[in-house]
Amino acid sequence: MHPRVLVAGLALLATALAVPAIAQGVRIPKPQAATTAPPANRQANEPQAADYIVAVVNSEPITRNELANRTERLRKQLISEGASVPAAGVMNREVLERLIFEKVQLQLAREAGITVDDLAVNQAEASVARQNDVSKDAMYRQLAGDGISPAQFRSELRTQLVLQRLREREVNSGIKVSEFDIDQYLREQQPKNGTAGLELNLANILIAVPEGASSAVVSEREERARSVAERARKGDDFSALAKEFSAAPEAAQGGQMGLRPAERYPELFLKAAAALPVGGIAGPVRSGAGFHILKVIEKTRASATATVVQNHARHILLRTGPQLSEAAAAAQLADYRKRIVAGLATFESLAREHSQDGSAQQGGDLGWSTPGRYVPEFEAALDALKPGEISQPVVSRFGVHLIELVERREERLTPREQREAAREAVRQKKMEEAYATWAREQRARAYVEYRDVPQ
Repeated sequence: MHPRVLVAGLALLATALAVPAIAQGVRIPKPQAATTAPPANRQANEPQAADYIVAVVNSEPITRNELANRTERLRKQLISEGASVPAAGVMNREVLERLIFEKVQLQLAREAGITVDDLAVNQAEASVARQNDVSKDAMYRQLAGDGISPAQFRSELRTQLVLQRLREREVNSGIKVSEFDIDQYLREQQPKNGTAGLELNLANILIAVPEGASSAVVSEREERARSVAERARKGDDFSALAKEFSAAPEAAQGGQMGLRPAERYPELFLKAAAALPVGGIAGPVRSGAGFHILKVIEKTRASATATVVQNHARHILLRTGPQLSEAAAAAQLADYRKRIVAGLATFESLAREHSQDGSAQQGGDLGWSTPGRYVPEFEAALDALKPGEISQPVVSRFGVHLIELVERREERLTPREQREAAREAVRQKKMEEAYATWAREQRARAYVEYRDVPQ
């Protein structure tokens, strides 16, 4: 998916969960044998150590128990996946930094009045189960084996949705792509550019260097990065090394950032790794976030005659706010859906009458679209439909949608569609760069007081 190479990255969800983003899903831990972990009720009956404050973030504390619980859950995840577990002090410090950045973002979200209704959490919950190919009951049985209750899981889903909406509000919504940007991008894709048509899946290990670190700290982190790179070159499992040492948000996925066009990676990564064969190791290379070790997991070159799957859809959008909650909008759209399915109304007539989108006059018709045109929640729901099917109400940052897939086809991109695909690629890259800058700025502005951190 999208690279998020940044100190402390997005918040950890739960130790047993790997969350690149809500739109991409959460991986549910595999069930473990009963002997691998003590029963949850035994843990609940055990006395907890005395609690105390380990850090203060803009006057909001992080407690010893909060840090210990998050660290223990991460430790269990690493063990369940057969990965090596770093020293307690190293793990505590890394988890604390992630908690600090999570607190900073949640505080910003509260100040901005960003909230998430139960409907959006229900949608994310169902999406997680569907993407893991299990029922909700089976999902929660697996989570219970790792000591995570439904209420806790939903709370953490809500947190991730809040952080996602904060990013969309503060970063993504301000990204603009000009025609000049598209022209430049297309010129860069000409054959003279060795990355033209190149797609890469890189794995990244980030050895973070704090803002304003002393030369001694920088040297220590560089030496650590060299040691990790040497272990990777000698054949140590890169995924396990990422889970043990990396401060990047994709660490829980073994550092993998997903197959994507090469131009959507930072230029620093491309210079270091684009010429390497599959399995090649690059680094450490220095960025503003720290030192990176990179591995080429997959490498392909797109065909000039590649086709793309296009969707023809229509929708009804109800915008939410003080006068209409997400739950009320969803109930209204669910009623519309029943009427359409029962043959009492047509999608087009209801869209013309009720949709609060510019497509209302066209009966909600959105025309043909290529992947990447819509926000992730909308696109995920659309991709799950078969032609002629109507979705359940879908929450996005624009409001609540009812979506109908009219047709689906496979087509070669026209020149105009190639420009739209280029626009999306440029936008994604700009969003990732803007987010990295924004996150560093917010972390630097936050007042953080460190207390005694358990070793």
